[in-house]
Amino acid sequence: MSTVGRPHGNAKYHLENCRCLPCRVAASAYDNNRRRAIAYGRWQPFVDAEPVRQHVRALGEFGIGWMRLARLAGVSTGGVSKLLYGDPQRGLAPTRRVRPETALKLLAVEPVLDNLSDRTVIDGTGTRRRLQALVYAGWTQSELARRMHADRGNFAKTIVSNLVEVATHKTAVALYDQLWRIDPVEAGIPAHRAEAARQIAVARGWAPIGAWDDDHIDDPQAHPDWTGWCGTARGRAIHYRIKIPVCQPCRSAAAHTAAA
Repeated sequence: MSTVGRPHGNAKYHLENCRCLPCRVAASAYDNNRRRAIAYGRWQPFVDAEPVRQHVRALGEFGIGWMRLARLAGVSTGGVSKLLYGDPQRGLAPTRRVRPETALKLLAVEPVLDNLSDRTVIDGTGTRRRLQALVYAGWTQSELARRMHADRGNFAKTIVSNLVEVATHKTAVALYDQLWRIDPVEAGIPAHRAEAARQIAVARGWAPIGAWDDDHIDDPQAHPDWTGWCGTARGRAIHYRIKIPVCQPCRSAAAHTAAA
C-alpha cells in the first residue's frame, strides 16, 4: 500500500503519529481552539462560528466530510453547509454565529476511529503488530489473508505497512480478537505449515501475542515485552535463556547497569 501525501499538521499528528514540531504545534492549537469553543457554548446565547468552522474543516482532514459530520452530530446538513459556504444563490456569506447547542453537537464529534471513514489512512502500527503476532502463533499468512478477504499480495504489504486504511485496521483487530486464543493446528492448519509460519515470524523478529499488552499494542513508542522483564537488567539474561535476540530496552537496561 502506498503512503499518502498528507501535509504536516493536526491530522498527520493523530493519524500517522508524526511528532515533529509543526505537527505538535498544530495539534495543540486545534485542542486549545476546541476547548475554548466548547467553553463559549456553555453560556452565550449565540457563539462565534469561526472556531466551529475551523473544527469542521479540521475533521475534513481526517476524512470526515461535512455531510457525514452532520449525520454524526445530529444536525441539519443545510446548517453545516451554510457554516462552511454560506448561501451563494442568495448571496449570503458563511454563517457568522451559531446557536450554542449546534456548536456543541459539532464540537463533540472527534476524529476517533469509529467516526473516520473506512478509506481514511492511519498509522499501521497496531495492525502490523496484531497480524505479525498471529503469524508467530502459527497462523499462516495465506489463511489470515483469506479470513480478512484480502488478496495475498496486498496482505503481504499490509503486514509490514506503516500506513493502513481504517477498514483494514478494524478487520485486523476483529481477526486478532477472534484468533489470539485459538490453536491454529486445532483449527485446521497443518502442523508443518504452522511451524513454518512461526519460523518466518522468528526470523523476521516479529513479537508473539504474549509480548503485547492491549493498552500498548497500538502505541508506536511501545516495545514488546518478550520476557516479562524486558527493560530491566534481568531481562537480558532471560533473552539468552529462551534463545530470543536481546531487545533494545534490555540492551539499554544492561548498559545502564554496567555504567552505574
